[in-house]
Amino acid sequence: MNFITFSETNLRAFTYSVFKKMGCSDAHAELATDVLIRSDLRGIDSHGVARLSGYVRLWEKKRINATPDIKIVHETPTTATIDGDAGLGLVVAPFAMQVAIEKAEKYGSGWVSVKNSNHYGIAGYHALMAVEKDMIGISMTNASPLVAPTYANERLLGTNPMCYAFPAGKYPPVIVDMATAAAANGKLEIAQRANKSIPDGWVQDKAGENSTNPNELKNGGSLLPLGSDKDHGSHKGYGLSATVDILSAVLSGANYGPWVPPFVAFLEPSANPVGEGLGHFLGAMRVDGFRPAADFKNHLDNWVERFKSAKTIYPDKKVIIPGEPEHEFEQERKISGIPLIDVVVNDLNELAEKLGIEGLK
Repeated sequence: MNFITFSETNLRAFTYSVFKKMGCSDAHAELATDVLIRSDLRGIDSHGVARLSGYVRLWEKKRINATPDIKIVHETPTTATIDGDAGLGLVVAPFAMQVAIEKAEKYGSGWVSVKNSNHYGIAGYHALMAVEKDMIGISMTNASPLVAPTYANERLLGTNPMCYAFPAGKYPPVIVDMATAAAANGKLEIAQRANKSIPDGWVQDKAGENSTNPNELKNGGSLLPLGSDKDHGSHKGYGLSATVDILSAVLSGANYGPWVPPFVAFLEPSANPVGEGLGHFLGAMRVDGFRPAADFKNHLDNWVERFKSAKTIYPDKKVIIPGEPEHEFEQERKISGIPLIDVVVNDLNELAEKLGIEGLK
C-alpha cells in the first residue's frame, strides 16, 4: 500500500469539478466539497474523497438529485422537519443545521429532523457549525442496514453515527463523534484496500460467528453493535443505534431499520419503503441559555486540563480528549497535505476519465 500526498487546494478543485459535473450549483458543489475535504483533513479518510465515486454512482442511478428543492414541511418555533428532495446529504444536512441554529438564536434551542436525504459525510461537520456560534451541536444520521442487533443474525440497523460538539475556550472543541456500531463500514473498506484483517469483534459471518475478514459483509455477514457482544455491552451500542434511527427517521418520515436505502449503487432500495430516503437529526443549543458562554468555556477548559493530567496505566500514554486526534490531523494536514492510498487515487482518476475532467496529479 502506497500513499500519495495532495494539497488541500488540489483536492478541493478536483472534488468541486466532480460535483459540478453531476449538475450541482456552484454553492452546492462548494459545500459538498467542503464536507468531504474537512473529513480528509481531520483524518477520517473513510468519509472523504474516497467516497466520491459512491456519490457519482448513486447520481447515475438517479437516486441522488443534484438540484434539490430542500424545504421545511413541518415547523414550530423550535422544531422543524425538512424534506431533502433526494439531494446530497452533504448539502441537505448543513441546510438543516442552519435552520436549527437560527431557531436556537431566537428561542435558545433548535431541533430538526430530516427525511428524503442521502449519506451526509461525517457527523462532526454539521455539529461544528453550531459550535462556531457558541452553541452545543448535535448531529446524527441513520444509514444502510449492515448491523445486526444483539443476538440477531440479520442486518437491521446502520452504523448510525452520533456527534455531540461543545465549544471550549483556549482549547479545541470537545467533539464526541462516533459510529454506534463496533466499527464504521469505512474502516472495513480501508482494510479491504490494504488487504489487511480487521480486529476481532467488528463483524460476524453469515452463520453468526466472529470473523476478522474485512470482506465479510460481501459474503452475507454483518457488522456488530458497539460492544461486539452482550457480555461486552453490545446491547448498549444497539440501544444507541436504535435511538439514532428513531430520531432520524421514525420522527421525520424517512426510511428506518432494514428499509434504509443502501449507499452502494449496485444494491437496489427496498421495493416496499416505509418512508422517504435517509434520515438525519440535527440540534443546536445556545450555551448562554444555561449559563454565560465565557463561564462554560472556562470550565470546559478546566475539564480538559484535568482529564489531560490524569494518571495513566502506561507512562507513554495520555488520556485523549474527544476530538483531539482529529484536530491534530487537521492542523498537520493543512500544512503537509492530505495522503491518499494509491487504490483511491486510481479510482478517482478513473472517475475523472469517465466524467471528462482533469485527474489528480
